[in-house]
Amino acid sequence: MVKPMRTPVAATAILCAGLLLGCTENAHLPATAGIGPAPALPPPTQTAIPTIAVAPAQGWAAGEAPTPASGLRVTAFARGLDHPRWLLVLPDGDVLVAESNAQPSRPKSLRDVAMKLTQGIAGAEVPSPDRILLLRDADRDGIAETRTVFLSGLTSPFGMALVGDDLYVADTDALLRFPYRTGETQIAHAGAKVAALPAGEINHHWTKGLVASPDGRRLLVSVGSNSDHGENGIDAEKGRAAILAIDPANGATRVFASGLRNPVGIDFEPRTGKLWAVVNERDELGGDLVPDYLTSVQAGSFYGWPYSYYGDHLDPRVDPQRPDLVAQARVPDYALGPHGAPLGLTFANGAKLGPRFTDGAFIGQHGSWNRKPQYGYRVIFVPFRQGRPSGAPVEVLTGFLDGAGHARGRPVGVVIDNRGGLLVADDVGNAVWRVTGN
Repeated sequence: MVKPMRTPVAATAILCAGLLLGCTENAHLPATAGIGPAPALPPPTQTAIPTIAVAPAQGWAAGEAPTPASGLRVTAFARGLDHPRWLLVLPDGDVLVAESNAQPSRPKSLRDVAMKLTQGIAGAEVPSPDRILLLRDADRDGIAETRTVFLSGLTSPFGMALVGDDLYVADTDALLRFPYRTGETQIAHAGAKVAALPAGEINHHWTKGLVASPDGRRLLVSVGSNSDHGENGIDAEKGRAAILAIDPANGATRVFASGLRNPVGIDFEPRTGKLWAVVNERDELGGDLVPDYLTSVQAGSFYGWPYSYYGDHLDPRVDPQRPDLVAQARVPDYALGPHGAPLGLTFANGAKLGPRFTDGAFIGQHGSWNRKPQYGYRVIFVPFRQGRPSGAPVEVLTGFLDGAGHARGRPVGVVIDNRGGLLVADDVGNAVWRVTGN
């Protein structure tokens, strides 16, 4: 709950938030127009009051669950969690769940206050549990009967990766390493700091995704921007809007790829070994812009943010521009529609959900706030062929919005468990869902 604030500025902010919630402009195109390898990119629309269409957080009633696609079934692997965001399956089948949120921050402007109130309505302003749980399904019935606090005392943990006997955790401000032994239900050792990660007083996009290269010699960390479109100044973006490559042996850090506004989920495509990412693009250019995307990520590449989007499409709000960088901006591979907030990404490596879901990427779309009608709030599958997206996305899990536009849940991290099921972290529903074939 957001406590009432009594200062004149806060009162004005609350009033403004109410006005923002009531003043919305509809998108002019269906969300499907912004999906695929060649999305529609109409002229940007700027308004004095941005469109805000928040799905108020409601949660699931007893007995409710998301709706699976035909031929699939869904069960609750775990309920009653505390803002579960990200998942890692260990070799013995145990599942780690990062229960996490942003650290408390002081708003810098009226807009910041209004946005915090808006996020509170959406269920995104709960205190961060700052821990990782271990879920164990010893009898293999698809329901975790054991849960323990595996790691605590963290700072907004998110990405996790296991390399040999080393467990790496991406806190919001540091990459940490912990000793891991198969079967243990708690780590009591203090973590060793491998490398610092961009954070600071603003820390606009706080999540830090993490994946290890197939040979374990590099750790890739996704770091979101410190603003929507660079409005906090380019100096605040050092090491951000990027994927970082870190040497786990010595912590040496370099920028692997840049110009990615908010890359969250990252994973290696199993057939080609190439790195892919889902990226949340910028807001407040209208309901039809800018499409989020799924893209392969090449070392040394630049993807436009904040100066341009989808190659050389300039953002009219950014001044001064960098034509030298815009000329290098890489066009993403596959658009996912505007404002759907794709966060989770995992390839169907070992998935056993039937022939439709054997080659491609599962994506958790957390859901929009800057578009009317709302978009996202689902898990989709983008089919691949020969290491590339091929065809329209398939809805895997829906029903996160009820008929009144309230959010029963919001999907975040997705991962394939060691029996081929798809696990989905739901941070508003406080659950982990398991999707299997019938």
